[in-house]
Amino acid sequence: MTGTVAEAPTRIRGRSVFERLADWSYRRRWTALLLWMLVLAGVTAGAGLAGGDFRNDFTLPGAESQQAQDVLADRMPTQAGATLQIVVQDPGGVDRSAVDAMLGPVRGLPHVVDVVVPESAVSADGTIAYATVTLDVAAEAMPADDTRRIIDTARGAGGDGLTVEVGGDPARAADEAEGGAAEGAGLLAALVVLVLLFGSLLAASLPIVIAIFAVGSAIGLVTLASHVATVADFTTPLLILVGLGVGIDYALLVFSRFRSELTSGSDRAEAVRRALDTAGRTVFFAGTTVIIALLGLVLLGLGALQGVAVALAVTVLVTMLAALTLLPALLSLFGARLERTMARRREKAGRASREEGRQWRRWSDAVARRPWPAVLLPLIALLALAAPVLDMRLGFADAGNDADSKTSTRAYELLAEGFGAGFNGPLVVVVDAGDQAAQPAAEAVQQAMAATPGVAAVIPPIPAPDGGVATVIAYPESAPQDEATEELVATLRDDVLAPVARDNGVTVLVGGPTAAVIDVSTAIAARLPLFVGVVVGLSALLLLVLFRSLLIPVKAAILNLLSVGAAMGVITLVFQHGAFGVPPGPIEAYVPVMIFAIVFGLSMDYEVFLLARMHEEWERTRDARGAVREGLATTGRVVTAAAAIMVVVFGAFVLSPDRMLQQFGLGLAVAVLIDAVVIRCLLLPAAMHLFGARAWWLPAGLARRLPRLALEHR
Repeated sequence: MTGTVAEAPTRIRGRSVFERLADWSYRRRWTALLLWMLVLAGVTAGAGLAGGDFRNDFTLPGAESQQAQDVLADRMPTQAGATLQIVVQDPGGVDRSAVDAMLGPVRGLPHVVDVVVPESAVSADGTIAYATVTLDVAAEAMPADDTRRIIDTARGAGGDGLTVEVGGDPARAADEAEGGAAEGAGLLAALVVLVLLFGSLLAASLPIVIAIFAVGSAIGLVTLASHVATVADFTTPLLILVGLGVGIDYALLVFSRFRSELTSGSDRAEAVRRALDTAGRTVFFAGTTVIIALLGLVLLGLGALQGVAVALAVTVLVTMLAALTLLPALLSLFGARLERTMARRREKAGRASREEGRQWRRWSDAVARRPWPAVLLPLIALLALAAPVLDMRLGFADAGNDADSKTSTRAYELLAEGFGAGFNGPLVVVVDAGDQAAQPAAEAVQQAMAATPGVAAVIPPIPAPDGGVATVIAYPESAPQDEATEELVATLRDDVLAPVARDNGVTVLVGGPTAAVIDVSTAIAARLPLFVGVVVGLSALLLLVLFRSLLIPVKAAILNLLSVGAAMGVITLVFQHGAFGVPPGPIEAYVPVMIFAIVFGLSMDYEVFLLARMHEEWERTRDARGAVREGLATTGRVVTAAAAIMVVVFGAFVLSPDRMLQQFGLGLAVAVLIDAVVIRCLLLPAAMHLFGARAWWLPAGLARRLPRLALEHR
């Protein structure tokens, strides 16, 4: 790698910080290695002793569903806890007395407040019935072990034709399948790519060792941090996904430059210094960009995302530090063996490298001869891939999207079969009359909702002990994830219940899990433009200062948005529209913003890597076409290899049983593939050929005001 970031801020007494860091790690290799081992062992042991305290925070201050939950917690605490549904099926007809007897042992279990079999709890054909188990804590606070005791106790009564399943959010959380296969498959695939790239198992292992050290340390740190901050329970698999991808990628870029320096005749110590002073700068720049993009998620103001964003930012920081400090130490330890291996392969590798360089130069010349088709054809293809984003619906998967092997999924399906699709997504309407009696207004609310199209059934009001608050539960005709349910919630809030509240002088709030999901999805969609604008603006500003060009930042922003848009279009096509047999459902509300933050930061890595080499050639020759040609010739191999590794690591998470991780894995893999193959190898060189010398133009007045940052350490 020849591209670097700013020289001036990192120069100290003739040598840059990166050179001094390389010298320290190289000379004190055992100290550096021991420090990393102590960090990994210490945080892992601490996390093992303390355990994790991961918990979800889906609160959304100001949202109507949150206001409803707050009123229930204050005035009707028994209605504020989570619920489970014990569902029974008997083809010969459910015996209600047998169901009542079965529920006895459940009543005495921890966190169980009450177990009720409503009057309408038997399906029309008499084959399906349910009981509602009220808990004293919210779903995210319910211990998984206690939920499993309830599940095991209830299901233990099955047999002799009686099927018993347990549904509800706590049951779904406790029923989650364990991961591990995806991570293992990703590491194995990455190792294969690295062996093919370097021709040596030792060389291929070094980037993976760096990633394992970094991810292991980050997991321990985040686990400990979960005791003092709110960190969502889905953070760890996301941390592994991102940490493995960027950890291997960053180490690969530095290691590739080290090999290149050895091949050009440098000794090992000098090769390490030059690798860190060039490739290390780009890693530092790319990692900082990813961290800034992730921390930008704080702008969304969502508690669940803020903890995840900080955890992922810490992960990227640790992987960046490992590439800059641990890798030089390992190169000092194993450099002699690597050099001997390279010497045996040098002549063959040199011929292959020269031939590969010629191929990239020929490709650049071919693009230069037909730049407009090279821009327009992939542009049309990417816009077509991104088109499904216009129809993207945000939400959260429920038990209906899970595997049939889960008891929560089977309970979901039984309830839908016996009582209708909307039974799994009730709307909890809270009527708050203050110091007055809420019953008359609650009855008016019941009547208004019963007459509303799209409402299947309404349960009579349930008053609070003081009578000032009552709840009315309505069941939609449509499933929780259906667009019709979202429209029904909007209709109830804006058209049906607002007049009732006004006429009766009360506050009416539509809440419950289904309404909360709708509120969170709406909030993310509303705040997404601000987040995108901040991240794109900061990235463009960095490129403006770095390359002293107006066109390059604009081009980079457009191309990066195209790669993210195309990736999100593929996710929408597969997961929302059900392509390739995937159960259709909404896109997880957190996925678009997280993918955007991660991909935009990673794209800057390749952007700086490629453009810095072009800029170096432009400064040397003032030949715009030759600069593009040499930039591709010297970076194409490393960009392709790095992208291939990230694609296989991210793509392996499609094997995960978790729907959110599947969407993350597919989205990140597609985005990186498009960015490395379509954008960096086709669209970017074609655009640079069209720009010509104008690509490096900056108005004189602006040039005088901008700080001057050197791309190369000379």
